[in-house]
Amino acid sequence: MKGYCLVTTTAPDREVADALSEGLLKEGLAACIHMQDIRSRYVWEAKLCKEEETVLWIKTLEKHYESIEEYILLHHPYDLPEIIKVSVSGGLPGYLKWVADTARGSGTS
Repeated sequence: MKGYCLVTTTAPDREVADALSEGLLKEGLAACIHMQDIRSRYVWEAKLCKEEETVLWIKTLEKHYESIEEYILLHHPYDLPEIIKVSVSGGLPGYLKWVADTARGSGTS
């Protein structure tokens, strides 16, 4: 079984989330990206922050993680964006095959 993972990040708004998603998909680094508007509460520089954000769940292969991290760091407006990788230990074989077939990393740009 190929190594699959789910990468999460947040964006300050839908516009940034859309741009990140479209770029990752065009680069062939992900098969699917779900986005959802959320309310975030966190501590930044010793201050409690309350923000509206958009979370991205990026379905991909482990081999693309470093490229995804680099892409997010290059195109994200935050000084320190959330980037978390969760390894996938199983899933519907047909869906995982689709992820592997789709996230080939060849890109269109």
